[in-house]
Amino acid sequence: MEAATARQTRRPPWLAGVAPLVILAAAIALFVVLDSPGLNRIGVPQEKLSVERTVLKPGEIQLHVRNEGADPVRVRQVIVNDGFAAFTQSEDRIGRLGGSEIDVNYPWIEGQDYEVVMLTETGATIDHTITAATETPGADVDFYALMALIGLYVGVIPVAIGMLWLPWLRGVDARWIQFLLAFTIGLLAFLGIEALLEGTDIATAGAEAFGGAALVWLGAAVAFLGLAGVDAWLRGRRARVGDGTAGGDAGTETDGHADGRGRRVVGAGYRAALLVAIGIGLHNLGEGLAIGSAYAVGSLALGATLVVGFALHNTTEGLAIVAPVARERAARVGRLVLLGVIAGAPAILGAWIGASAYQPGVAALMFGIGAGAIAQVIVQIAPQIRDTAGRVLHPLAVSGLLTGLFVMYVTGLLVSL
Repeated sequence: MEAATARQTRRPPWLAGVAPLVILAAAIALFVVLDSPGLNRIGVPQEKLSVERTVLKPGEIQLHVRNEGADPVRVRQVIVNDGFAAFTQSEDRIGRLGGSEIDVNYPWIEGQDYEVVMLTETGATIDHTITAATETPGADVDFYALMALIGLYVGVIPVAIGMLWLPWLRGVDARWIQFLLAFTIGLLAFLGIEALLEGTDIATAGAEAFGGAALVWLGAAVAFLGLAGVDAWLRGRRARVGDGTAGGDAGTETDGHADGRGRRVVGAGYRAALLVAIGIGLHNLGEGLAIGSAYAVGSLALGATLVVGFALHNTTEGLAIVAPVARERAARVGRLVLLGVIAGAPAILGAWIGASAYQPGVAALMFGIGAGAIAQVIVQIAPQIRDTAGRVLHPLAVSGLLTGLFVMYVTGLLVSL
């Protein structure tokens, strides 16, 4: 009887883990309600505002700002080119991590440069420069159609053209396949480094409130571990087929085969190609964000040279996607189309997001995710370039790596925004 009573009154094990969290939350709430008892401010408040987005309309300069500091900020005056300007704002008091939209009435002239200074109630100044002012395009159906067209030009079409090298790859010597896989790694390494640098620049310039460069590395870690999980899942499905738990024989077909439920199991080559396509797609999402945001503020000179540059730059990405499947016995058109969409279509989505709702923190995170995904893809492909002695960095592989880096560097010079 006593044992039964003890079992009924026993506390759940999870309660001991939750109790400290509840006490901590109560202590923090009490500290805030009592307005930090015993702590008085020393010195002048540190006010930090960053301009995340500039929208130019006829007779109006619209600034989207965010408070990156610990203290609230109140903007009291706006000066444009040494002259005071009338303005309105959506939030009079901008708290930590808070945002506000400041509408400045000013008859700006297209093509001119403007220096905007925001004066806070403590006398601090926040400077922002507008270079070659251009009216921000309206977010209508035609505008989004234009962004989709740009995404097709710089993402989908070049990748699809690069994938047309698959028939040629099937006819070359096996050593050339090894060279091209090393070329793919060099290409991806360049894209990964580029994504880290661009993401860090964006984060330090306009996303300090959300962690700055830490956002880039957080995104990289999430993508690297996430893709590792996806790859483990795909390998698990193939292993179940191999040991007979799902039916069939793992070695019967290199391009994938059916499990016991009639589902196709992806082969090693297509698994690697899928990971390459995902990594490139996430990178192209970041590129689309940069293109869309630049076009929205009129700072993107989208001429024929830029389109041609992106075509050359991204066509090699299509080659990188099909290189892992060159040894597969049969090419499934549906799979190849899906790989091309995964790699190229995110450029369209990125352009839409960048043109309509650009936020530096999100952009920095996306570039980090792209870099992490690319790093995981390199880890997956690297074992395939080993020679008969088990070396990864043998002369043929080193030649491919250096060629990939060089080609991406040269074509990258043509697509600077």
